[in-house]
Amino acid sequence: MQPKYPMQIYLAPMEGVIDHHMRYLLNQLGGIDLCVTEFIRVSKTVLPSHIFLSACPELTPLTERQSGEESKYGSTNTTRVQLLGSDPELIALNAQKAAELGATAIDLNFGCPAKTVNRSYGGARLLDNTRLLHDIVKATRECVPSTTLVTAKIRLGYEDRGSYLHNAMAIAEAGADELVVHARSKADGYKPPAYWGYINEIQQQLDIPVIANGEIWTVDDYIACCEQSGCDSIMLGRGLLSRPDLGLAIKAHQRGEDYQYMDWPQIAELALKLLRLTQVYYPPKHMGNRIKQWLFYLMRSYPQAGTLFENIKRSRDFEFIEEALISQTKTQ
Repeated sequence: MQPKYPMQIYLAPMEGVIDHHMRYLLNQLGGIDLCVTEFIRVSKTVLPSHIFLSACPELTPLTERQSGEESKYGSTNTTRVQLLGSDPELIALNAQKAAELGATAIDLNFGCPAKTVNRSYGGARLLDNTRLLHDIVKATRECVPSTTLVTAKIRLGYEDRGSYLHNAMAIAEAGADELVVHARSKADGYKPPAYWGYINEIQQQLDIPVIANGEIWTVDDYIACCEQSGCDSIMLGRGLLSRPDLGLAIKAHQRGEDYQYMDWPQIAELALKLLRLTQVYYPPKHMGNRIKQWLFYLMRSYPQAGTLFENIKRSRDFEFIEEALISQTKTQ
Protein backbone atom coordinates (compact mmCIF):
# COMPACT_ATOMS: atom_id res chain seq x y z
CA MET A 1 0.00 0.00 0.00
CA GLN A 2 1.42 3.36 -1.05
CA PRO A 3 1.65 6.03 1.68
CA LYS A 4 -0.73 8.99 1.34
CA TYR A 5 2.13 11.48 1.61
CA PRO A 6 5.86 11.31 0.78
CA MET A 7 8.09 10.17 3.64
CA GLN A 8 10.03 13.04 5.22
CA ILE A 9 12.30 13.47 8.22
CA TYR A 10 11.97 16.64 10.29
CA LEU A 11 14.56 18.08 12.67
CA ALA A 12 12.88 18.96 15.97
CA PRO A 13 13.00 22.53 17.31
CA MET A 14 14.79 21.85 20.61
CA GLU A 15 14.89 25.17 22.46
CA GLY A 16 18.40 26.21 23.48
CA VAL A 17 19.92 23.18 21.74
CA ILE A 18 19.21 23.16 18.00
CA ASP A 19 19.95 26.67 16.80
CA HIS A 20 20.79 27.78 13.27
CA HIS A 21 24.37 26.51 13.58
CA MET A 22 23.21 23.01 14.48
CA ARG A 23 20.55 23.14 11.77
CA TYR A 24 23.20 24.01 9.23
CA LEU A 25 25.57 21.28 10.40
CA LEU A 26 22.97 18.52 10.39
CA ASN A 27 21.50 19.69 7.10
CA GLN A 28 24.92 19.55 5.50
CA LEU A 29 25.36 15.99 6.77
CA GLY A 30 22.09 14.94 5.14
CA GLY A 31 19.10 12.77 5.92
CA ILE A 32 16.89 15.72 6.99
CA ASP A 33 14.17 17.21 4.82
CA LEU A 34 12.78 19.99 7.02
CA CYS A 35 13.81 22.04 10.07
CA VAL A 36 11.88 24.16 12.55
CA THR A 37 13.42 27.13 14.34
CA GLU A 38 13.57 27.54 18.09
CA PHE A 39 10.37 29.24 19.22
CA ILE A 40 9.83 32.97 18.88
CA ARG A 41 7.77 34.10 21.86
CA VAL A 42 4.80 36.32 20.96
CA SER A 43 3.23 38.22 23.85
CA LYS A 44 2.57 41.95 23.47
CA THR A 45 3.33 43.29 20.02
CA VAL A 46 4.35 42.58 16.46
CA LEU A 47 8.03 41.84 16.80
CA PRO A 48 10.72 43.75 14.89
CA SER A 49 12.40 42.10 11.92
CA HIS A 50 15.68 41.49 13.72
CA ILE A 51 13.98 39.08 16.14
CA PHE A 52 12.83 36.88 13.27
CA LEU A 53 16.19 37.13 11.51
CA SER A 54 18.04 36.22 14.70
CA ALA A 55 15.97 33.07 15.23
CA CYS A 56 15.92 32.27 11.53
CA PRO A 57 18.96 33.68 9.68
CA GLU A 58 17.77 31.66 6.70
CA LEU A 59 15.36 34.58 6.09
CA THR A 60 18.21 37.04 5.56
CA PRO A 61 18.25 38.16 1.91
CA LEU A 62 21.29 37.07 -0.04
CA THR A 63 22.12 40.71 -0.81
CA GLU A 64 22.38 41.50 2.92
CA ARG A 65 24.61 38.62 3.93
CA GLN A 66 28.10 39.58 5.00
CA SER A 67 31.13 38.02 3.42
CA GLY A 68 32.29 34.93 5.31
CA GLU A 69 28.91 34.32 6.96
CA GLU A 70 27.46 31.92 4.41
CA SER A 71 27.87 29.00 6.81
CA LYS A 72 25.01 30.11 9.05
CA TYR A 73 22.41 30.25 6.32
CA GLY A 74 20.17 27.52 5.01
CA SER A 75 17.05 27.59 2.87
CA THR A 76 13.74 29.23 3.70
CA ASN A 77 12.11 26.38 1.78
CA THR A 78 13.30 23.83 4.34
CA THR A 79 13.19 25.92 7.55
CA ARG A 80 9.94 26.82 9.28
CA VAL A 81 9.52 29.77 11.62
CA GLN A 82 8.07 28.66 14.95
CA LEU A 83 5.82 30.94 17.00
CA LEU A 84 4.72 30.48 20.62
CA GLY A 85 1.96 32.36 22.40
CA SER A 86 -1.74 32.34 23.25
CA ASP A 87 -3.23 35.44 21.60
CA PRO A 88 -4.72 34.43 18.22
CA GLU A 89 -4.70 37.90 16.69
CA LEU A 90 -1.17 38.69 17.83
CA ILE A 91 0.23 35.38 16.68
CA ALA A 92 -1.48 35.85 13.31
CA LEU A 93 0.01 39.32 12.87
CA ASN A 94 3.49 38.05 13.74
CA ALA A 95 3.01 35.16 11.33
CA GLN A 96 2.13 37.71 8.67
CA LYS A 97 5.33 39.61 9.47
CA ALA A 98 7.40 36.42 9.19
CA ALA A 99 5.76 35.64 5.84
CA GLU A 100 6.58 39.13 4.60
CA LEU A 101 10.21 38.48 5.53
CA GLY A 102 10.20 35.37 3.39
CA ALA A 103 9.03 32.54 5.66
CA THR A 104 7.41 29.82 3.56
CA ALA A 105 5.91 28.05 6.58
CA ILE A 106 4.75 29.06 10.06
CA ASP A 107 4.84 26.43 12.81
CA LEU A 108 2.68 26.89 15.93
CA ASN A 109 4.03 25.57 19.22
CA PHE A 110 1.44 23.69 21.28
CA GLY A 111 3.89 21.17 22.68
CA CYS A 112 6.61 22.84 24.75
CA PRO A 113 6.55 21.33 28.27
CA ALA A 114 8.87 23.90 29.91
CA LYS A 115 7.49 25.26 33.19
CA THR A 116 8.37 28.87 32.35
CA VAL A 117 6.48 28.60 29.06
CA ASN A 118 3.47 26.84 30.59
CA ARG A 119 3.22 29.36 33.44
CA SER A 120 2.87 32.07 30.79
CA TYR A 121 0.03 30.08 29.21
CA GLY A 122 2.00 28.90 26.24
CA GLY A 123 3.15 25.68 24.64
CA ALA A 124 1.62 22.48 26.01
CA ARG A 125 -0.50 24.44 28.50
CA LEU A 126 -2.87 25.32 25.68
CA LEU A 127 -3.75 21.64 25.15
CA ASP A 128 -6.48 22.02 27.77
CA ASN A 129 -8.20 24.64 25.58
CA THR A 130 -9.23 23.07 22.28
CA ARG A 131 -11.18 26.17 21.23
CA LEU A 132 -8.11 28.38 21.65
CA LEU A 133 -5.95 26.01 19.59
CA HIS A 134 -8.55 26.20 16.83
CA ASP A 135 -8.73 30.00 17.00
CA ILE A 136 -4.93 30.44 16.88
CA VAL A 137 -4.60 28.21 13.83
CA LYS A 138 -7.61 29.77 12.08
CA ALA A 139 -6.41 33.34 12.69
CA THR A 140 -2.94 32.46 11.43
CA ARG A 141 -4.26 30.69 8.35
CA GLU A 142 -6.40 33.70 7.46
CA CYS A 143 -3.56 36.19 8.00
CA VAL A 144 -0.82 34.65 5.86
CA PRO A 145 -0.79 34.02 2.10
CA SER A 146 -2.35 30.80 0.87
CA THR A 147 1.11 29.76 -0.35
CA THR A 148 2.48 29.91 3.22
CA LEU A 149 2.09 26.65 5.09
CA VAL A 150 0.61 26.73 8.59
CA THR A 151 1.71 23.76 10.69
CA ALA A 152 1.44 22.84 14.35
CA LYS A 153 3.00 20.54 16.92
CA ILE A 154 1.10 19.08 19.86
CA ARG A 155 1.57 16.59 22.65
CA LEU A 156 -1.13 14.07 23.54
CA GLY A 157 -2.37 16.30 26.35
CA TYR A 158 -1.33 18.33 29.35
CA GLU A 159 -1.88 16.46 32.63
CA ASP A 160 -3.27 13.38 30.86
CA ARG A 161 -3.75 12.04 27.34
CA GLY A 162 -7.46 12.68 27.04
CA SER A 163 -7.54 15.61 24.61
CA TYR A 164 -5.33 14.38 21.77
CA LEU A 165 -8.02 13.57 19.21
CA HIS A 166 -10.22 16.62 19.88
CA ASN A 167 -7.19 18.90 19.64
CA ALA A 168 -5.85 17.31 16.47
CA MET A 169 -9.23 17.50 14.73
CA ALA A 170 -9.75 21.13 15.79
CA ILE A 171 -6.33 22.11 14.45
CA ALA A 172 -6.98 20.41 11.12
CA GLU A 173 -10.47 21.91 10.86
CA ALA A 174 -9.02 25.38 11.45
CA GLY A 175 -6.85 25.06 8.35
CA ALA A 176 -3.50 23.60 9.40
CA ASP A 177 -1.53 22.04 6.55
CA GLU A 178 0.38 19.53 8.70
CA LEU A 179 0.45 18.28 12.28
CA VAL A 180 3.39 16.91 14.27
CA VAL A 181 2.41 14.82 17.29
CA HIS A 182 4.82 14.17 20.16
CA ALA A 183 3.44 10.90 21.51
CA ARG A 184 3.44 11.86 25.19
CA SER A 185 1.56 14.26 27.42
CA LYS A 186 3.21 17.17 29.17
CA ALA A 187 3.01 15.18 32.41
CA ASP A 188 4.82 12.29 30.70
CA GLY A 189 7.73 14.61 29.99
CA TYR A 190 10.41 12.72 28.10
CA LYS A 191 10.12 9.47 30.02
CA PRO A 192 9.84 6.30 27.90
CA PRO A 193 7.75 5.00 26.35
CA ALA A 194 6.26 7.13 23.62
CA TYR A 195 2.63 6.21 22.98
CA TRP A 196 2.74 5.95 19.18
CA GLY A 197 -0.59 4.14 18.98
CA TYR A 198 -2.43 7.36 19.82
CA ILE A 199 -1.00 8.93 16.67
CA ASN A 200 -2.57 6.16 14.61
CA GLU A 201 -6.01 7.26 15.77
CA ILE A 202 -5.19 10.84 14.84
CA GLN A 203 -3.88 10.14 11.36
CA GLN A 204 -6.90 7.99 10.56
CA GLN A 205 -9.18 10.95 11.30
CA LEU A 206 -7.21 13.69 9.54
CA ASP A 207 -6.83 14.43 5.84
CA ILE A 208 -3.54 16.30 6.32
CA PRO A 209 -0.05 14.85 6.85
CA VAL A 210 0.60 13.69 10.42
CA ILE A 211 4.20 13.38 11.57
CA ALA A 212 5.20 11.14 14.49
CA ASN A 213 7.65 12.32 17.14
CA GLY A 214 9.08 10.86 20.31
CA GLU A 215 11.55 8.17 21.43
CA ILE A 216 13.02 7.34 18.01
CA TRP A 217 16.67 6.53 18.67
CA THR A 218 17.37 3.79 16.11
CA VAL A 219 16.18 2.39 12.80
CA ASP A 220 14.34 -0.31 14.75
CA ASP A 221 12.55 2.42 16.71
CA TYR A 222 11.58 4.05 13.43
CA ILE A 223 10.14 0.78 12.13
CA ALA A 224 8.18 0.23 15.35
CA CYS A 225 6.93 3.84 15.32
CA CYS A 226 5.70 3.51 11.74
CA GLU A 227 3.92 0.25 12.50
CA GLN A 228 2.18 1.62 15.59
CA SER A 229 1.48 5.18 14.43
CA GLY A 230 0.59 4.47 10.82
CA CYS A 231 2.89 7.36 9.85
CA ASP A 232 5.81 7.30 7.44
CA SER A 233 7.17 10.74 8.27
CA ILE A 234 8.85 11.44 11.59
CA MET A 235 10.44 14.22 13.61
CA LEU A 236 13.80 13.52 15.26
CA GLY A 237 15.31 15.49 18.14
CA ARG A 238 17.41 13.80 20.80
CA GLY A 239 17.78 10.72 18.60
CA LEU A 240 19.49 12.76 15.91
CA LEU A 241 21.75 14.53 18.39
CA SER A 242 22.78 11.12 19.72
CA ARG A 243 23.30 9.69 16.21
CA PRO A 244 23.77 12.61 13.78
CA ASP A 245 23.39 10.31 10.76
CA LEU A 246 20.26 8.53 12.02
CA GLY A 247 18.26 10.18 9.25
CA LEU A 248 20.65 8.79 6.65
CA ALA A 249 20.38 5.32 8.23
CA ILE A 250 16.56 5.46 8.15
CA LYS A 251 16.52 6.54 4.52
CA ALA A 252 18.97 3.78 3.61
CA HIS A 253 16.58 1.32 5.28
CA GLN A 254 13.72 2.78 3.22
CA ARG A 255 15.71 2.01 0.07
CA GLY A 256 16.53 -1.50 1.27
CA GLU A 257 20.20 -0.69 1.69
CA ASP A 258 22.63 -1.43 4.51
CA TYR A 259 24.13 1.53 6.33
CA GLN A 260 27.30 1.90 8.37
CA TYR A 261 27.00 4.56 11.08
CA MET A 262 29.69 7.22 11.33
CA ASP A 263 32.58 6.30 13.58
CA TRP A 264 33.80 8.43 16.47
CA PRO A 265 36.57 10.30 14.57
CA GLN A 266 33.95 11.41 12.02
CA ILE A 267 31.66 12.59 14.80
CA ALA A 268 34.56 14.48 16.37
CA GLU A 269 35.09 16.19 13.00
CA LEU A 270 31.49 17.42 13.15
CA ALA A 271 31.94 18.71 16.69
CA LEU A 272 35.12 20.49 15.64
CA LYS A 273 33.26 22.12 12.78
CA LEU A 274 30.54 23.28 15.17
CA LEU A 275 33.13 24.75 17.56
CA ARG A 276 34.69 26.77 14.75
CA LEU A 277 31.29 27.85 13.40
CA THR A 278 30.20 29.20 16.78
CA GLN A 279 33.48 30.69 18.01
CA VAL A 280 32.69 34.29 17.11
CA TYR A 281 29.15 34.13 18.50
CA TYR A 282 29.96 33.39 22.14
CA PRO A 283 32.00 35.39 24.67
CA PRO A 284 34.97 33.67 26.33
CA LYS A 285 32.98 32.78 29.47
CA HIS A 286 30.62 30.66 27.32
CA MET A 287 33.25 29.24 24.97
CA GLY A 288 32.65 25.59 24.18
CA ASN A 289 29.24 25.38 25.86
CA ARG A 290 27.49 24.18 22.70
CA ILE A 291 30.07 21.43 22.22
CA LYS A 292 29.76 20.26 25.83
CA GLN A 293 25.98 20.26 25.50
CA TRP A 294 26.16 18.15 22.36
CA LEU A 295 28.62 15.71 23.95
CA PHE A 296 25.97 15.04 26.61
CA TYR A 297 23.65 13.69 23.89
CA LEU A 298 26.42 11.92 21.98
CA MET A 299 27.35 9.89 25.08
CA ARG A 300 24.33 7.68 24.48
CA SER A 301 25.86 6.30 21.27
CA TYR A 302 29.56 7.11 21.65
CA PRO A 303 31.27 6.43 25.00
CA GLN A 304 34.25 8.46 23.76
CA ALA A 305 32.06 11.56 24.07
CA GLY A 306 31.97 11.08 27.85
CA THR A 307 35.76 10.91 28.07
CA LEU A 308 36.12 14.02 25.94
CA PHE A 309 33.55 15.87 28.02
CA GLU A 310 35.48 15.13 31.21
CA ASN A 311 38.62 16.47 29.55
CA ILE A 312 37.16 19.81 28.44
CA LYS A 313 34.26 20.45 30.81
CA ARG A 314 36.09 23.08 32.91
CA SER A 315 37.86 24.79 30.04
CA ARG A 316 36.78 28.04 28.39
CA ASP A 317 39.89 28.20 26.22
CA PHE A 318 39.09 27.88 22.51
CA GLU A 319 42.51 26.57 21.53
CA PHE A 320 42.49 23.91 24.27
CA ILE A 321 39.03 22.67 23.28
CA GLU A 322 39.92 22.80 19.60
CA GLU A 323 43.08 20.77 20.15
CA ALA A 324 41.18 18.22 22.22
CA LEU A 325 38.70 17.77 19.39
CA ILE A 326 41.42 17.58 16.75
CA SER A 327 43.06 14.75 18.68
CA GLN A 328 39.78 12.83 18.54
CA THR A 329 39.48 13.12 14.78
CA LYS A 330 42.46 10.85 14.29
CA THR A 331 41.72 7.15 13.89
CA GLN A 332 42.83 5.37 17.03
